Amino acid sequence: MALTIYLLAFVGGFVIMSLELLGGRVLAPYFGSSIYVWGSIITIFMLSLSLGYLFGGKLSLHHPSLRRFGIIFIIAACLLYPLVFLAEPVMNWIFEMIEDPRYGSLIASGMLFILPTIILGMISPYSVRLLVQSTHESGQIAGRLYFVSTMGSALGTLATSFYFVLWFEINTIVTLMTATLVLMGGIAMLAHKLKQGSSSGSST
Repeated sequence: MALTIYLLAFVGGFVIMSLELLGGRVLAPYFGSSIYVWGSIITIFMLSLSLGYLFGGKLSLHHPSLRRFGIIFIIAACLLYPLVFLAEPVMNWIFEMIEDPRYGSLIASGMLFILPTIILGMISPYSVRLLVQSTHESGQIAGRLYFVSTMGSALGTLATSFYFVLWFEINTIVTLMTATLVLMGGIAMLAHKLKQGSSSGSST
């Protein structure tokens, strides 16, 4: 089970940074790629992740399980995939309303990325809660999980900036990320069933 949770945390970090980099590509045709635009994107992602950490920590207090962990990934996928259809019309509407790249990019980033990023931010604290069995090991487990998640973020940054944006269109990358999240959600739910099956088998 532990390896499954580490894998899920790694993929969560990968998708977060991949999405953040794609945010710059989505906004660039309308507001450019100035420091204002990237400042807006980073602000929205940091705010969204902070909320995700808060909500994920609270959610993990109520009967944490791999099944519920998997549902987090499924919800993230459901909130991410609409970007394929909504990004362009939302960007067109905002650009017509607000031409200032500072506030236009800030509002656009918020409308497009806050919800999926909040859900993705819930992954790390929920992972910690699933793995921690006793208080004396909580620090070590949390450090290991954030190491794995951050390594995923680093790889997501390199893979997206060096390869994905050269090989695929933005909508294709978003679709691939969505499929990956759905797959991870399925893996978590399968692991939950296997754990339940082994627990009931050992009890008999």
